[in-house]
Amino acid sequence: MNQYLELCQHILTHGQHKSDRTGTGTLSIFGYQSRYDLRDGFPLLTTKKVHFPAVAGELLWFLRGETNIRPLVMQNIRIWNEWPYQAYRQSSFYQGESMQDFIAKIKVDESFAAQFGNLGPVYGKQWRDFSGVDQVLEVERNLRVNPMSRRHIISAWNPAELAQMALPPCHAFLQFYVSGDGKTLSCQLYQRSADVFLGVPFNIASYALLLILYAETLGYEAGEFVHTLGDAHIYMDHLPQIHEQLLREPRPLPRIRIVQKREHVTDYQIHDIELENYHPWPPIKGKVSV
Repeated sequence: MNQYLELCQHILTHGQHKSDRTGTGTLSIFGYQSRYDLRDGFPLLTTKKVHFPAVAGELLWFLRGETNIRPLVMQNIRIWNEWPYQAYRQSSFYQGESMQDFIAKIKVDESFAAQFGNLGPVYGKQWRDFSGVDQVLEVERNLRVNPMSRRHIISAWNPAELAQMALPPCHAFLQFYVSGDGKTLSCQLYQRSADVFLGVPFNIASYALLLILYAETLGYEAGEFVHTLGDAHIYMDHLPQIHEQLLREPRPLPRIRIVQKREHVTDYQIHDIELENYHPWPPIKGKVSV
């Protein structure tokens, strides 16, 4: 994962100080691309431990078209908790509950979760129902019947529904590409906004895993994941964590084993996916800017 460390160093060297929506402040660059060849291993960061069950669980949640945090909460996946909690705090129903109280109630009370755990029409909604189009299965079908097409695209950016989303899509536009010999499947993600310390390691792993699921389902070899970033930034309160990672030597990459091949990409379950030989450095914590 030298590619990730090179991104970090590039921002430290060339980034400009920039204010942001959260008020935290960032060191930012505009426009950057990294390439990860999955034949060299699964690109899960090794200079800090990344919680892979959360990566896989969130991706499968997207693929099911879900937009309520309760299924994630039931798996102890905390990625999306901050946004509904902040919305709840601003509602007339808030009675001083802590984040832990809020999440506990999401877990045990389905009606409470239905009212306060929804994120609006975020990724899963757009992937599976973009104005009536199931983009995930449409791309799967097109890769079967017209693999050399240049239109294998999934977009999460729906301007008509942005105002209803808890957070407009950061990883917004995905394109698949079949090699000329028809054997290898690659994909490229355009990410408009990239939180390099917290978000980007998850994003790399998530879309690399999505590529593997498509390749496995359709009989391709998984090739390259190409990651193109718009505003790539390090939050100012994450600078110490980034510097700590840069002192760590990357370790060998793990591998993904698909235990059970499914008929459709949308059919995979968490037990179908196994991560093998992952031996990272210890985790490094950082605060989410909301």
